[in-house]
This record gives sequence, C-alpha cells and structure tokens, in this order.
Amino acid sequence: MILLVTASNCGSACAAMLEQALSEPIQVAPGLRGATSLLRKQQYRAIVLDETLTMVNPEGLDGLLNVAGDAVPVYVNLAISNAERVTREVRHALRRQAELRAQAMHAAEALLRSELRDALTGILLSTELVLRSPLPRDAEEKLQTVRQLASRIRARLEIPGHLESHEFARQPAKVIS
Repeated sequence: MILLVTASNCGSACAAMLEQALSEPIQVAPGLRGATSLLRKQQYRAIVLDETLTMVNPEGLDGLLNVAGDAVPVYVNLAISNAERVTREVRHALRRQAELRAQAMHAAEALLRSELRDALTGILLSTELVLRSPLPRDAEEKLQTVRQLASRIRARLEIPGHLESHEFARQPAKVIS
C-alpha cells in the first residue's frame, strides 16, 4: 500500500492514477498529522509527500519520517507535476528500494558465509590436529564424523546462493553420542 500525503485538490485524481498504474492500493492523507497517525497503524511501501506540505511544517515531516518504518519517501510537487510524472517517481523509488534491499541481503549473506567458513576452518583444523594423536577407536570415529560434517557444510558454503536452498538441513546428520 502507498500513502499519498497532500492537501491538493488533485490528490484524489493523482491517487486514482497511481492506483491504476501501480496496481497497488493508495491511501490519501490530507496532512502530515493524519499521515503520521496512519503510519502508526499500518505499514506502507512508499509515502508520496506533496512538497507544499513539507515546506510549511518541517517538524511535522520529521515526526512522520520517524514513524515511516521501511516506507520509502517520495517528494513531489503536485502543483507542477502531473500524475504521470508522480507515477514515474514512485516507480523509480520503489525499484531503487528493492535494489538496495537486495544489495543488503547479498552483503549480509556474504558476511555470514565468511564467518561460518572461518568457524568451520577452525573446527576442521582442530579435528585434524586431534586425529593425528593416538585416540581410542570410538573417539576417533566421532571426530571423523565431525570432520566429515564440517567439510560438507564448508563445501556448501563455497557455492553462491546455496544458503537459500538449505540442502544441508535436509540431509540426515550423523548423531554423535
């Protein structure tokens, strides 16, 4: 859902065109206070703000943005912009938000992969060192199992996009008792 904040007479026409062009419900708030109240009750993908309101009440804008959550603010001047231009601006902002979110997810995945690989490297090195010393047969078998499991997980971490498939979660793990 998209929130359109405007006191302009053309607000409802702009909302109707946005709704049709974006195939997404549009809710209109006639002022910053009402928009802030709506934002406290519901999540929006975008907030289309008429600049004439934001210039008159910058403190109200700050309050609105504080409760906006993940909604991307789009600033337009409905006095000089037609609905087609507003639609383009909103589409561009939503596309940019999706790109930024995807970049953040990829960065988080890369960081997680790196941290898991480091921990698994430590586990593999430790098990290799322990396996070089004489051990009771059952302890050696358990360490071999730990090494094999850690190696399988590490191999899966080397394949990009493999975290999403969760294949290693579906394979039966050996139980070490």
